[in-house]
Amino acid sequence: MARANPHIERLGRRLASHQALHDPKLEPRNQLRWLPLLRSWQTRRLERSFEHFLHDPQRRAAAVFFVTDVYGDRDFSKRDANVAKVLPMMQRLLPAAVLGTVADGIELGALTHALDLRMATELQRIAPTRKRLDDALYAKAYRLVGHERLRQHQIDLIAGVGVGLANAVRTPGVALLLRLSRGPAKASGLGELQGFLERGFEAFSALGDGKAFVADIEKSERVVARRLFAGDPDPFR
Repeated sequence: MARANPHIERLGRRLASHQALHDPKLEPRNQLRWLPLLRSWQTRRLERSFEHFLHDPQRRAAAVFFVTDVYGDRDFSKRDANVAKVLPMMQRLLPAAVLGTVADGIELGALTHALDLRMATELQRIAPTRKRLDDALYAKAYRLVGHERLRQHQIDLIAGVGVGLANAVRTPGVALLLRLSRGPAKASGLGELQGFLERGFEAFSALGDGKAFVADIEKSERVVARRLFAGDPDPFR
């Protein structure tokens, strides 16, 4: 009997978790009014934090990819549902290293959403009538939710996705493989995933040193997390 691919097994587990977290019947907190406000605010916060990257012509594309595809508040449910249907085929279409990066990305999405649900619940408790989110209210909810180790793991996964893409760019044959897999991926229902990988590959191809870019983001986000937990009055400076 052929040995199961560990990346495929991990993908299956992460997808199941991701889909359960987004299912409004299984997880009624998805209906909290604070959730979309929180996610929109976090995107704007990232744009502020990444402002120096966004103004750097060489790094802009990679920074936009991180804001919109890695961290972003886009709905990836269609992408993930399609992936779940064709996991065995992915093993034939994508190299192992890329599958590992995909697994990191989906685990990151699941963990981020789980933390967002807890944040939205806490915001509803401490600010039930507030209409807007600001730095101080976000920081208060962040500390009340806690889970410092999970926040660090979230940053680990962000770095993992970035390093995986940086390695893929430097691996001979991956660019050709992505081009060749475009048609089969679309036919198999993997078009959303293919787009995610192609956007990331293109963005990282423009970087001189992808790993240095990822290290800068990782360092910045760990500083922000440390300031938030410490009650710094200006954590995002």
